[in-house]
Amino acid sequence: MYCNAFTISILGSNAAKPSAKRNPSGQLLQYANFYALIDCGEGTQQQLLKYGLKTSRITHIFISHLHGDHFLGLMPLLDSYALSNRTSDLHIFSPSANLKVYFEMHTQISQAHYPYHIEFHVVNPNETAIIFKNDLLTVRTIPLKHTAPCCGYLFTEKQLERKFLIEFQEEYAIHFSKIPDIKKGADYVCPNGQIVPNEQITLPPPPSRSYAYCSDTSFYPSIASAIKGVNLLYHETTYLDELQTRAEQRGHSTTTDAAKIAKQAQAKQLLIGHFSTAYNDLAPFLAEATNIFSNTALAIDGQTFTIE
Repeated sequence: MYCNAFTISILGSNAAKPSAKRNPSGQLLQYANFYALIDCGEGTQQQLLKYGLKTSRITHIFISHLHGDHFLGLMPLLDSYALSNRTSDLHIFSPSANLKVYFEMHTQISQAHYPYHIEFHVVNPNETAIIFKNDLLTVRTIPLKHTAPCCGYLFTEKQLERKFLIEFQEEYAIHFSKIPDIKKGADYVCPNGQIVPNEQITLPPPPSRSYAYCSDTSFYPSIASAIKGVNLLYHETTYLDELQTRAEQRGHSTTTDAAKIAKQAQAKQLLIGHFSTAYNDLAPFLAEATNIFSNTALAIDGQTFTIE
């Protein structure tokens, strides 16, 4: 099975501004030793501390767009890193070069000094492209439809190795040095020249897991094709269905919009959030979404979701 935990911690699930119970958008993705912050609304670092999450381990930050409820917590977090004498590099991805301009203005006004390197990466919000990869994960952009340049992010686990069936090691006199190549898919050539097909001495790896973050966007069917078969989809649901027209006008989605995308994408599970401050009771959101896509959960501040 899977060796590495793949989790998403909800730091904020509210739209536009904080409420008494919900913070603006922010999530922490953890995969093995890779820690990434996805959006950073006001108060995000307090949420990280409140829920006992390690801020120092974050090496990458992915900002969906430059509306305040998605990035206004960034500068305080960067300042806190400086005060904590952080030395490790930090990479920040955004669909707008203005984020770096904002950072430079903040630095000039506050006369802040950062003892660590911050690298800003500008991504194209209008295309699906690989923007980051390491030995563990690949990250792709997901074009969204909003009132400002905006993109989602698809995090996909690298294909795991095949499982070598140890019982064949003695039968075919397989040396330990050959096993890594066999796990990668190579056939085994015996000393007498006999070729043993890889499928005969290994089992296939479990499917790669994936997580898609889609906020903010109005109903946009092309999202489904970009995230086909995703394990966990986070899709914004700012409004209930009764405000469909308002959602379209403001570049947001309803519960039905999100559920339709999840169904079209053949997602394993749907996670909905970015709730309008006008709503205190979230039960109707879950009820409407599950009418179309049964495996739906609410993104509640403080909850952690594990991708199986």
